[in-house]
Amino acid sequence: MRKKWSYLLLLLVIMLFSACSSNNDGANQEQTITSNEEHSQINSPTSQPEEDSNEEQTEELEVPEQDPVTLSEPQYKINPANSNVVPLADAPENVVMLTFDDAPDKHALEIANILHELNVNAIFFVNGHFLDTDAEKEVLKEIHDMGFLIGNHTMSHQLLRDLSEEEQYKEIVELNNLVESIIGERPKFLRAPFGVNTDYSRKVAADEKMVVMNWTYGYDFEKEYMNKDAIADIMVNTEYLRNGANLLMHDRQWTKEALRDIVTGLQEKGYEIVDPHLIETL
Repeated sequence: MRKKWSYLLLLLVIMLFSACSSNNDGANQEQTITSNEEHSQINSPTSQPEEDSNEEQTEELEVPEQDPVTLSEPQYKINPANSNVVPLADAPENVVMLTFDDAPDKHALEIANILHELNVNAIFFVNGHFLDTDAEKEVLKEIHDMGFLIGNHTMSHQLLRDLSEEEQYKEIVELNNLVESIIGERPKFLRAPFGVNTDYSRKVAADEKMVVMNWTYGYDFEKEYMNKDAIADIMVNTEYLRNGANLLMHDRQWTKEALRDIVTGLQEKGYEIVDPHLIETL
């Protein structure tokens, strides 16, 4: 009987020892898995310290600086003899330019919106007598803020050759001052009323660092073309349409109504509408 209890006691000791050994192995295995998971997470690219991650991103996005002079280098100039747009170097030749005089009267903002929708640019030559009120000034600012260049068409649209030098100076420089007070910059182009300049007006333009510009052709001020269909047809099918043509139009209802047809008609004939920002200035 004593022997039997000895065997039972020995068997119990063996069983207890085996159970403890098994529990220790399980604990060690769990500790190893946890340690491996933590190690894997620490060394994952997504868990790098924030400053390291930002440093890598900065290096990937870094690009060489571009020369601002190259970016703004003009591609065209105005021929002083005929006001045509002349390419510099290897700029495309099949271009025409759109210009609008007597702005901002009643339709300039609508014209600007149409051009903006068509993704083409133009110069708006303004008169001072259309900038008397805050509302008119706001229209000019909106046109400029849309990316259009503002040109000088004098304060009151008088024939410059009939004016004294002092009066010519006021017609040109006072408008430059007014435009600058509205949009923050002075006009770079001068178009004299009726296209008639004087030696003195040219001197003032040079002193003001403005390019003198007339036009190649325009029709919307002639009675027979004061309707949508007539002006749309002549602007696209005139014999004077050629590479570099400088197109004259005005702040008029029939011009506004025909503008989409004019632009698409010119483009269908293979002409690009040149961006005036690419034209050489003084």
